[in-house]
Amino acid sequence: MASPVVIILAAGRGERFLASGGMSHKLDALLGGESVLTRVIQAVDAAHLPWYLVRPEGGTRGMGESVALGVQATRHAPGWLILPADLPLVQPHSLQRVADGLAENMIVVPHYHQQQGHPVGFRREYGPALRALSGDRGAKQIVMRARQQGEVKDISLSDYGIVLDIDTLADLRAAQQVYECHS
Repeated sequence: MASPVVIILAAGRGERFLASGGMSHKLDALLGGESVLTRVIQAVDAAHLPWYLVRPEGGTRGMGESVALGVQATRHAPGWLILPADLPLVQPHSLQRVADGLAENMIVVPHYHQQQGHPVGFRREYGPALRALSGDRGAKQIVMRARQQGEVKDISLSDYGIVLDIDTLADLRAAQQVYECHS
C-alpha cells in the first residue's frame, strides 16, 4: 500500500495564543530556534510521508472545513493522517506507526497515557465522509460511528508530542522545557 498523505492543518487564527500574550501567530512562534510549523513539517519529512499543508489566505471556518479542503486536494491518496500544525514535538516514529496501522485498519487513533492524540489516520474509504465535513466540526463524529462498526484501531504510543499542542504561551513554555530535556 502506498503511503497515506499527512494533512497538516494550519488554517486557525491562533487567537488564544495571542490573547495569552503571544507576540506572533502560534505556528510562527519559535521552539528551539525553529517555528512550531517548521518543526511539524520536519517531523513529517523525517517519517518519509507525503504531506499537504492547509493554510489558505484568510483561514477557514474551522477544523472540519480544513480537513475537507486537504482531503479534497489529495483525493487520490490511499488514506490520510490528520495532523494539527500546533503539535511541534510529535515524533516521526509516531506518524509512521499511525500510517502503518492503516494497512490493516480503517481508522487508527493514537493515545498517550489514555489521552487521545494526533494524527488520526483514515483509509481512503472514509474520503467522502471527510470531504463532507464543514465549519468547525472535525472528524470526531466519523470516528464515533466507525468505532460502533468496529473499524477503529486504538494504538498506545510513548510520545508526549501527540498530545502537547500549542494553544497558549504557557503551552509553548511547556513544550520548550520538554524540548530542552530531550535535545
